[in-house]
Amino acid sequence: MTSTYVEPTLIHTYFILYSGVVQGWAALIMGLFSGSIPWFTMMVIHKRSKLLQKVDDTMAVLHTHAIAGSLGGILTGLFAEPKLNSLFYGVYNKYVGLFYGIQMNMASTGLRQIGIQLVGILFVIFVNVVSTSLICLFIRLFVPLRMSEEDMEIGDEAAHGEEAYAIWGQGDKHENSSSKYGSSLYEDVEVAATTKNKRSSQIEMM
Repeated sequence: MTSTYVEPTLIHTYFILYSGVVQGWAALIMGLFSGSIPWFTMMVIHKRSKLLQKVDDTMAVLHTHAIAGSLGGILTGLFAEPKLNSLFYGVYNKYVGLFYGIQMNMASTGLRQIGIQLVGILFVIFVNVVSTSLICLFIRLFVPLRMSEEDMEIGDEAAHGEEAYAIWGQGDKHENSSSKYGSSLYEDVEVAATTKNKRSSQIEMM
């Protein structure tokens, strides 16, 4: 559980179990908190917050990445084990988790590590905000970033010409659909297959 190393200042929740600077029991605790707390913020707090309800976050990125990742970084600062850190840095007692720092009468060193974790989290947030904003501005030059209100009311059929997971209808369009695509993807495939079969039959008859 401690085979792979990830620098503690840039930790992400996906690498909690493999960060290499915490013990296995600590990794289990970190995984428990980084799984349950983002779930609580997503399923309870988000639904009760008027501000979060206004945020267009369909994939719950705030909870699954920002909150979970930040928890991974902060908890690493609490549980970072001095001996494991010394294996990577070659210096003992320089990088110490806060809990170990308190136990070893090195609380200031532990607090320093928490500060490093927080700076790393803020740095990642800054890089993500800047890079994502630039990417969105570039994409906006070619296509709109948001669907129109009318298309959002229609749903997937407005954008893709078919219903999502419409297994019962094989993706067929509704008769009153106003999709800009003339037919669904499944209809196009069926028409192409029918045309191909007809051509094969004609060749065999000749």
